[in-house]
Parts: sequence; structure tokens; C-alpha cells
Amino acid sequence: MSHKILVIADHHDGQLLDATGRAVTCAADIGGDIDVLVLAHDGQAIADAAATLAGVSGVHLIDNAANEHPMAAVLAPQIVAFADNGGYSHVLGPNTTFGKDLMPRVAALADVAMVTDVMAVHGPYEFDRPIYAGNAITTVRAPEAQTLVASVRCASYGAAEKTGSASVAAATVEAELPSHTRFVGLEQAESDRPDLQTAPKVISGGRGVGSEENFRIVYDFADKIGAAVGASRAAVDAGYVPNDMQVGQTGKIISPELYMCFGISGAIQHLAGIKDAGTIVAINKDPEAPIFELADIGLVGDLFEIIPALDAAVS
Repeated sequence: MSHKILVIADHHDGQLLDATGRAVTCAADIGGDIDVLVLAHDGQAIADAAATLAGVSGVHLIDNAANEHPMAAVLAPQIVAFADNGGYSHVLGPNTTFGKDLMPRVAALADVAMVTDVMAVHGPYEFDRPIYAGNAITTVRAPEAQTLVASVRCASYGAAEKTGSASVAAATVEAELPSHTRFVGLEQAESDRPDLQTAPKVISGGRGVGSEENFRIVYDFADKIGAAVGASRAAVDAGYVPNDMQVGQTGKIISPELYMCFGISGAIQHLAGIKDAGTIVAINKDPEAPIFELADIGLVGDLFEIIPALDAAVS
């Protein structure tokens, strides 16, 4: 049986996000023809970027003013209509904030079950996904007689290379868009630092940093080595940093090449968000801290002594 897979593009401010390429890599493991659907307003540049992803057969662009500000309630009916018309066997989206909001609504409108957080493919309808805050992996099998809707755990896949040259085509769908949901405004944090979810290096601080003012030492070291900055939930709850910096099961799940954490004990929810990192370096005063069980390199000591020493070493 030939499979036809539709990947929903994740984009922001006119730029295709790396998460889309990671979903394409997962789609390649499933096997079959891979199309990317871009829903945007004036989204030609986004579609052109999607066309460069290796393994993509075609890119379809639904350019609609209603899609200027992505909202799940508005996008989902269009996706379901397009997937039905195109005869797609699989509809995939990244398990980012965007995908977590969107893909369950797509599954509900299509009246099918959904597989969330796919981290490995055993067959077109058989996958691994994490459970119990990432402490166990379960293998699930989805029914083959209906469209499979799934979200892809981006930390488990590398982004598709940008060596493709797929065609881009404009698309239209007949779908009734809701009037009860409308865009009012957007408030977002601005930062000149690398994006937390895609940065190759991440520095995080926890409750042990002690205060919002003390977090400056983490920011300064991260800036020096060109790293993104994250935090544990304890640091967020204490008001040291905004919640968009939270790393873990209820925050951002990341897979940088290097992850350094200071003053983080290692609750299971935090470990679930970093376990796919390449090299994990942990610094904590407590030698019994759970973070040391996962760390590749562990150092018992005072972060306010160690960070300055590291800073001097990389000068």
C-alpha cells in the first residue's frame, strides 16, 4: 500500500521553523509520498523554504487572510478539508506549542484517534511514544482503515536537509471557518539570544540560582558562548525568569548538542525535557541530586564559583 503523508508547516514571522523539517524526517521513516501544507497570509517565502526540504514531493500553499495569525480553530477545518480531498493516509505536525494546539483539533474534526509525541517509527501505523513524563516508552499501533493524525517529538529527529526542489502550488479549500474564535492580539517575549528549542547550546538555571538578579550570571555566561538560556520549573515558579524559558515535560522539550544546567536538582519532569541532549553537564552543590544520574559530566560545587571560573577559561 502506498502512503501519502501531509506535513503541516510550522512557521513564524514569515520564516519556516526547523520543527517542520524534523516532522518531514519522521514522515520519511514512515515511507511514502510527502507533501507539506503551508497555511498563511502572503506565505510564498515560507512555501519556497519548505520546497527545499529533502524528501518533500510537493508543497501546497493556502494563502488566506484568515491565516495571518495561526489559530487552531481556524486552521484545523482547512487542514481536514485539504487532507480529505487529497486522499492522505497520514497527517503529521510537530509537537511544538503550535502542533500541540492544532493537531488534536484536526483529529477531533476528522473524527479519528491521534498518536501524540511520536519518537520512533516501527511501521506506517506503529510508533514509540513516551509516557509517565518520559520515564517509559510505549509502542502503540493505530488503525489502518482511517487517516492517521500524529504529532512528532522534534527532539527525536534531525531536520531534513535543505537539498530538495519540490514544486509549490497554490491551493484552495471549501471549509467553514468559525466566527467564535478571532485574533485579538499577541504578547511575546523578545530576545536576541538563540531560540531555546533549536539552539545547539543551552545553559539553564534552577532554584539554586537564588533570585532574578542572580540569574544575570547565567545570562552573561550564555551570551559569552552563544547559548540559549532555559530554566527549571522551580525557577519559573519562583519568578526568577518568564515561563517561556521553562524546560521540561510542561515546558520546552529540547535536544541541543550541549546542555549545561546550574542549580537544577533534576525532577523527572525536567529530565524528560532534556534526555535527548547530546552532552549534559550538571553543576549542583548536592552530590545526591538526581540530575547527576543523567548527566554525562557532573560537578559538585557552588555555581557562583564555577561559572566565573568557566567564564575565565573561555575568555
